[in-house]
Amino acid sequence: MLREGIERFPVAFLDERAMQIRLLSDHRDDLVAERTRAQNRLRWHLVELCPELEASLPKRSLDRPSQLDRVARALRHRPAGARVRVARELVTRIRALTRQINALKAELRALVRAQRPQLLAETGCGALIAATLIGRTAGAERFATDARFARQTGTAPIPASSGNRNRHRLHRGGDRQLNRALHMIAITRARHDPATRAYLDRKIAEGKSRKQAIRCLKRHLARRFHHILAQPQPANQHPRIPTGAPSPMPCLT
Repeated sequence: MLREGIERFPVAFLDERAMQIRLLSDHRDDLVAERTRAQNRLRWHLVELCPELEASLPKRSLDRPSQLDRVARALRHRPAGARVRVARELVTRIRALTRQINALKAELRALVRAQRPQLLAETGCGALIAATLIGRTAGAERFATDARFARQTGTAPIPASSGNRNRHRLHRGGDRQLNRALHMIAITRARHDPATRAYLDRKIAEGKSRKQAIRCLKRHLARRFHHILAQPQPANQHPRIPTGAPSPMPCLT
């Protein structure tokens, strides 16, 4: 496509509501990363202050109020010092970040419900995954077919046949966040949706491994979600605005 000129690339765009979803979703991801760093630092200090308590904390539990309360109680009984002070401030910081993260999730759910309520009706597609699909797709209408959308999401298999051997290999390109969103939906459906389990069993019976069957499922999901995202918006939607620029910019992804 580069030989045909950059103007031939599909233009990415987000309307006003979708732009809010993209920005708030990215901001929430940043806050989650910041909270993870604070949790890791807190655990590091607890190894010195309260090693038994640190060892008893389940993995990924320091966003729970009950576990933070345990840590705060233990710190109150430690002699005052720089390490105890830092640990207490980290507990306060983690609580504040968790409140922000939860509030953003609720706000994103409301925005997604207003923008693409069909997404929330899909098994395995919660508010955060739906926000990723809306924000990272940046206008499904720019993909003329679901095959092009699948290539963008990295779910389109790449032909790798040789001689009489007909095969495909995994596509490692595309938008990896979109790919991860479809993967999470696929895993959830494989666990909870009988129709999806039957589909995977059928693919495995055809000779595919479970990983290959999941890849087939992701390609099927790309088709499904392209159809949902490409549906026309209601007439009262806000006008389209470009992603971070005063005029539409070519999308090179």
